[in-house]
Amino acid sequence: MRNGQLLIGGEWCEAASEATLTTVDPATGEALATVADGGEKDVDAAVAAARAALRNPSWAAMPPSERARLLWRVSELLERDADAFAELETRDQGQPLPIARAVSVAGAAEHFRYFAGWVTKIDGRVPAHSVPQALNYTTRVPVGVCGLITPWNFPLLIAAWKLAPALACGNTVVLKPAEQTPLSAVRLAHLFAEAGFPPGVVNVVTGGPDAGRALVDHPGVDKVSFTGSTEVGRDIVRAAAGNLKRLSLELGGKAASVVTADADLDVAVPANLRSGINNSGQVCGASSRFYVARSRYDEFTQRLADAAAAVRVGPGLNVGTQMGPLVGEEHLARVDGYVRSGVSQGATIVTGGKRADGDLAAGSFYPPTVFADARDDMRIAREEIFGPVLTVMPFDDLDEIAARVNDSEFGLVASVWTRDLALAHRLAEQIQAACVRVNIVASLDPAVPWGGVKASGWGREMGAEAIEEYTEVKSVWIGLQ
Repeated sequence: MRNGQLLIGGEWCEAASEATLTTVDPATGEALATVADGGEKDVDAAVAAARAALRNPSWAAMPPSERARLLWRVSELLERDADAFAELETRDQGQPLPIARAVSVAGAAEHFRYFAGWVTKIDGRVPAHSVPQALNYTTRVPVGVCGLITPWNFPLLIAAWKLAPALACGNTVVLKPAEQTPLSAVRLAHLFAEAGFPPGVVNVVTGGPDAGRALVDHPGVDKVSFTGSTEVGRDIVRAAAGNLKRLSLELGGKAASVVTADADLDVAVPANLRSGINNSGQVCGASSRFYVARSRYDEFTQRLADAAAAVRVGPGLNVGTQMGPLVGEEHLARVDGYVRSGVSQGATIVTGGKRADGDLAAGSFYPPTVFADARDDMRIAREEIFGPVLTVMPFDDLDEIAARVNDSEFGLVASVWTRDLALAHRLAEQIQAACVRVNIVASLDPAVPWGGVKASGWGREMGAEAIEEYTEVKSVWIGLQ
């Protein structure tokens, strides 16, 4: 089925090379759609269109209130087409339909609505200074042409949380979705034209790694916002040195969850399981390594394994499915490789540990897997698996736990489960992560900043911090003599 072309300068077109790629339904292994496989020439054209639109008065001189109305209109159109977007996201990515509807589509609409409210509030200040007979004021101006590169785990939602602030600040964009899951981005692009955005403000180039590299390397791109692996993030840093373009990098994670002796396991077990298997564990902030007080270790591990074994795995469109497939066979092989490494290094599989068979054999299904008897130095405890693999380890002394949590290259998310409020605050301060959750598995919210420290990234998405990421501060001096 032909389902997507490139959007460049307001026109839909084939790739210059006429190359295509096929996206696959991970629940069945069957081809779902064919889209254009863009390359360097297509990125050149898209960047040129974005550069021209950046200078076009129809966008550059558009009143902020009108730009806000356009963003708000996109949120309305998303809600109008919510069922179609949710089904498309489920078929292309695999997430259960209720997640696609309530998280991906509803969350995307909320991001456009939230940042529509920011458009008329992006202003500067008048600093107090010591220069006589002079006035200084600052303004925030668009960074320019932004290359937005999105991953395959939440294609629609992550595209929205990059597009909304970038456009709110008056930038123009080239969106490059992951080649595994391009369909919702293509459909979303149609909504921008319907909402009334001028041609060239939003451009979409579907394609593989070559298109992404061309966008990062392009001298006409002023900023790159990337969500994906730490390895690719490092490559982007090196490539961006050419023209010192601005970068926002939301990279990998290996979220720790600390369960103390006084934790309420009736809350902690199901919440941690939800976090660990959300979107089949394909979430950078998913709880994946658990440090449990030794007095509660056996009970927590068994309860977690029992709950994991009861999870209903199946196609995302099936009623009652709690966990869908992994995104594809290549990724399934990667996840299974980590499981095999855990066994070879001496950890014990309590439940799961192999791909689903029977009626699910044709799809990329991997049931929730729980490891016990693990150590901090094992790959399953140190490296990002990006699958429903949960590693449980005991601790004896609360004084040691922050150091063990922090002994990781990642610093995206951590959680603490305790009834001791003072302990919660102390651990939240000691843990090196950009987000610490206490007795909660919190959802993302467009008003709250999101990002990582250490190898989990640079910069922040969402909230007022996103406005800073997509603007430059200009200082203006006025002599008063």
